[in-house]
Amino acid sequence: MHNYKKLLLAVAGMIASLGLSANEKQFKPLYNGKDLSGWTVKIYGHQSEDNFANTFVADGESIKVNYAQYPLFNNRFGHLYTNESYQNFHLKFDYRFYGEFLTDAPSYAKLNSGVMFVSQSPESMKIQQNWPVSVEMQLLADDPKNPGRTTGNMCSPGTDIEYQGKLFKPHCLKSEYPALPSGQWVSAELIVNNGQVIQKINGQTVLRYANPSVNINKTIKGYDVSLFKKGQKLHNGRIALQSEGHPIEFKNIRIKTLD
Repeated sequence: MHNYKKLLLAVAGMIASLGLSANEKQFKPLYNGKDLSGWTVKIYGHQSEDNFANTFVADGESIKVNYAQYPLFNNRFGHLYTNESYQNFHLKFDYRFYGEFLTDAPSYAKLNSGVMFVSQSPESMKIQQNWPVSVEMQLLADDPKNPGRTTGNMCSPGTDIEYQGKLFKPHCLKSEYPALPSGQWVSAELIVNNGQVIQKINGQTVLRYANPSVNINKTIKGYDVSLFKKGQKLHNGRIALQSEGHPIEFKNIRIKTLD
């Protein structure tokens, strides 16, 4: 009987493994491992497609946010956008922080980056626009000088969300997942389905919220307000990797559409 149970467990494990493999096959890579084809750069103070000082670099298996050629950060907040828009999707990626923080960047940006979604396109942004109207899955690393940090948070440039059934207007909503050390790879997932949003870190659900909507003039400066209406629901948009002053790299970036 004992051996029979072991056999059942082994078969169940094999079935689960096959199911996971089949599920993974439904995800398609967003990065080709060679160049930034399929992506568009937009950096504050620069035209769309101007990858100032090679901020975003295709480096083998990963996309790096890199400041090796920067004299100063000089408020050059930047993003690397998918050329496609997405509505209902499951995004997976791994990230890790590395290198040194650009000290003239805002102090809050140390060991801080993120992935934007339901975002406006880079082509619709003005040159002097710092962030896109979007929602951000905020990614942080542990900072001994700033204890209590969490990762997998939500931030909302130009937007509001619904949290626990109520409109949530503060700029950020913290998860309860502790930020991990710089240099450590972290797995993240973002699921957006019919207005419902789930964020995961290392397989654990860390936030649930819903229905992103436009909040005119919140956080963002320099954007074309005529493109949006107050309270407008954001059902789809671009996905973007953030550059905010601390080097970070992303790998295994893949997506499954849920339409």
